Amino acid sequence: MLPHNETDLSRIYAQRFQSNLEYRKAVWKVLIDIFFTRFIPDNATVLDLGCGYGEFINQVSAAKRYAMDLNPDAPQHLEKNVQFLHQDCSQPWPVLENSLDIVFTSNFFEHLPDKAALGRTLDQVKRCLKPGGRLIAMGPNIKCVPGAYWDFWDHYLPLTELALKEALENRSLAVEKCIERFLPYTMAGKKTTPLLLIHVYHKLQFAWRFFGKQFLVVGKK
Repeated sequence: MLPHNETDLSRIYAQRFQSNLEYRKAVWKVLIDIFFTRFIPDNATVLDLGCGYGEFINQVSAAKRYAMDLNPDAPQHLEKNVQFLHQDCSQPWPVLENSLDIVFTSNFFEHLPDKAALGRTLDQVKRCLKPGGRLIAMGPNIKCVPGAYWDFWDHYLPLTELALKEALENRSLAVEKCIERFLPYTMAGKKTTPLLLIHVYHKLQFAWRFFGKQFLVVGKK
């Protein structure tokens, strides 16, 4: 049973993200351009798992784009050529086996109710990825934000980069990157950081050790 119904999700995310949505879009544009495009060819088929308001998937250059979320408000924020999948991600996906080049997810796995649901989700990731396809997963690292992690009402599943790495390896996905500290924790309710500083932060990777609170794990089928 899912911890929140659709009405809850609509209220939670409207309250949390509507006020700084344009800034979030701008930040994701920078992150895509300076980091994530290296993983995503222009002819790729990409699925954004827990797409939110589409800040990532709307701005990715790809041949085919899917977005999955339970929030009923998500479709109104997606571009017309992004195919929306409105469902529980731990249930079978209406996506062909071996059809996806990339499954991307950011700050989503922590919203799942338990590790069993995450396991079923990863089974669908593996089924749908092409041979050589990748899962790119970001999320808050419980080692780095032990108390602040629980400041969000819809956080349920604490994870570290090593726990997720082990889960992927358990499903025979080869882990290409496993970074303990990647990006700062959250943009929710925060003052906006100048976009130029995001470029600088990315280049000065020693700073990740001090400010990074989210893991980055990339697994390959």
